[in-house]
Amino acid sequence: MEQLFLRTITVMRYILPLREGGSLPALAEADDDFKYVLKFRGAGHGVKMLISELLGGMIAKKLGLPIPELVFAHLDVDFGRMEADEEIQDLLKFSEGLNLGMSFLSGALAYDSSVKVDPLLASKIVWLDAFITNIDRTFKNTNLLMWHKELWVIDNGASFYFHHSWQNFETAAKTPFKYIKDHVLLPQASHLQEANTFAHGILNDEFFRKLVNLIPEDWLQWNDADENSAEIREIYFQFLKTRLKNSAIFLKEAENARG
Repeated sequence: MEQLFLRTITVMRYILPLREGGSLPALAEADDDFKYVLKFRGAGHGVKMLISELLGGMIAKKLGLPIPELVFAHLDVDFGRMEADEEIQDLLKFSEGLNLGMSFLSGALAYDSSVKVDPLLASKIVWLDAFITNIDRTFKNTNLLMWHKELWVIDNGASFYFHHSWQNFETAAKTPFKYIKDHVLLPQASHLQEANTFAHGILNDEFFRKLVNLIPEDWLQWNDADENSAEIREIYFQFLKTRLKNSAIFLKEAENARG
């Protein structure tokens, strides 16, 4: 039986901030001597952004899309105490414990929308983003990299935006997702029906259950929700299950936007 697993690394050295967007990611080195792009629980949307990165990234991996390895990244309590920048020092202080890292693709370049992509690959990425309601893979901010002549998916933190209001998840699960019209790969996504069939053959309730169980317990201690951690997991599970079952809704929206 397939197991879902993420390695846990310990962050040893903060190298430099990557000042893109509101999440203040950073390049850092870990105890395995590899470099990672870190997303911090102490930033903007906190653990909800980390949950989006985790769920979206693991679904992308399950669909066979090229995505850098995700890891849980542990930050010790004293980490960053010597950091001169007060904003970064505060960010690190409030990010003690488990964060999320993504393997750093050294030498990768931001995707240029003029570059042609395999239509089925483009369709799978568009399908993924419509499924996870990712509002941030646009011409302005592609969140795609070219590395070794291959297209790589990064940064899924703007997904599952229903969890910021944390209400009416059933309605959110059935949304057509109108923002798909802005997707950078939509013009090249001519195989959406094929991508939908493929995804239905890969994703299922068993995978979704394992996926939500992968969320660290301390990422589910929310002050703005009445539900306990088990109930929060169940809502994510039901969202994923319901959205897959109703994929025809967002598939039609994407096809209409292409038309």
